[in-house]
Amino acid sequence: ARSRTVGELLAPTSPFDKKCGRENWTVAFAPDGSYLAWSQGHRIVKLVPWAQCLNNFLLHGTKNGSDAGGTRLPRQGSESGQKNKPCEHVIDCGDIVWSLAFGSSVPEKQSRCVNIEWHRFKFGQDQLLLATGLNNGRIKIWDVYTGKLLLNLMDHTEVVRDLTFAPDGSLILVSASRDKTLRVWDLKDDGNMMKVLRGHPNWVYGCAFSPDSSILCSVGASKAVFLWDMDKYSMLRKLEGHHNDVVACEFSPDGALLATASYDTRVYVWDPHIGVILRELGHLFPPPTPIFAGGANDRWVRSVCFSHDGLHVASLADDKMVRFWRIDEEYPVQVAPLNNGLCCTFSTDGSVLAAGQDGSVYFWATPSQVSSLQHLCRMAIRRVMPTSQVKNLPIPCKVLEFLCYQI
Repeated sequence: ARSRTVGELLAPTSPFDKKCGRENWTVAFAPDGSYLAWSQGHRIVKLVPWAQCLNNFLLHGTKNGSDAGGTRLPRQGSESGQKNKPCEHVIDCGDIVWSLAFGSSVPEKQSRCVNIEWHRFKFGQDQLLLATGLNNGRIKIWDVYTGKLLLNLMDHTEVVRDLTFAPDGSLILVSASRDKTLRVWDLKDDGNMMKVLRGHPNWVYGCAFSPDSSILCSVGASKAVFLWDMDKYSMLRKLEGHHNDVVACEFSPDGALLATASYDTRVYVWDPHIGVILRELGHLFPPPTPIFAGGANDRWVRSVCFSHDGLHVASLADDKMVRFWRIDEEYPVQVAPLNNGLCCTFSTDGSVLAAGQDGSVYFWATPSQVSSLQHLCRMAIRRVMPTSQVKNLPIPCKVLEFLCYQI
């Protein structure tokens, strides 16, 4: 089945625009669903209120090229910049933008860093931040509501390829870089760098937190998929199975599964707690043998993400296709065409998939299905129990296999 197009936000173009600088490497939704951000290329990040986008799609059809242009940043303290009136921002980050991540704070949550009485920034519960990872190794932190630059983090020596905030509201930020390291920052402590995670033999392409913030997955060149204990900042295990560079990863909403995308033309769905591959979602048939795993350039998988319902995965590959998969089926349930796609992510409520291409963003309706009561119960259990604990439950084997996503 072909997925239904919802809309598109087109980057402004001029006759002298260099297309090679307009790659959209990253697109992100705010945790509360209030904003959408994406890299338009040439140092520019666009921030738009998501509800306004959806309304424009409904009113004016799918295209929304004019509104995606150069809306000016409201002045600091102006009425249009107030937090209760979401507005569009165009942010010039000063260098090519490779990664974006939204972070929101929960003041009652304890920071992982040593408590310091005095801070430059007091982040409140209504704070919404945007982190941008740049080509020169810097990470800039912006206030989403005002567009103001708050912090400039400068320890990486190469491209900051990915960013992820801990979902627990602690404002712990992890950055993945081509300098072969991951760095852990505490934004509640004015951006203090708490830890450097070393172990990758080559470029680090992506990173993702588990829903409870206890585990970090990082992926990179040389087939690397690493899991880290974020309480001890130590490596838990390496997941082995891919045959080429691994470029994207994401945990399922209940934390029981991990999806990884690779240039070996495959998406693997893992049980991260025991390091076992549960599903292989192939983008080339027959799949390339390991010795030729890097040769199918037109089938490289660029991005993967989990839907809100925990039943669907979206992948984006170089064969000009976006695919929607069910985690319990071998073949895609829906597809959509997209040339030169580089990144994709589901909206906060899971109803829309956004994918980036050449500075623009395209949106599709996601497969809609009412989750079974069994699956909802499975997700509720798996949110609080890792695989090792589930396997010790005194329950029938078939129920055990279902809870472990093995059937």
